[in-house]
Amino acid sequence: MSNNKPLIDADGEVRELTAGDFNKIKPLSVADPALFKMLKAAKANRGVQVEPTKERITIRLSQDVTEYFRASGKGWQSRMNDALKEWIAEH
Repeated sequence: MSNNKPLIDADGEVRELTAGDFNKIKPLSVADPALFKMLKAAKANRGVQVEPTKERITIRLSQDVTEYFRASGKGWQSRMNDALKEWIAEH
């Protein structure tokens, strides 16, 4: 028996998915080959990174420090990086 219920109700909530729902899922390459090809090409044409690659690390900082930089909006991690570079140049 197929489940033809909409995935989203009138309130915008997604209902619990059933095994039948999962059985209907197809890979993007099958469901929309043109979109799959376009996304694959876009990823392949990204190009060489202009600036040196940054290293991913884990660091523990004071909450007031992270709140200060996060409050400055998008790009806060780059501004924190610039502040550290400035400190290095001065010392």
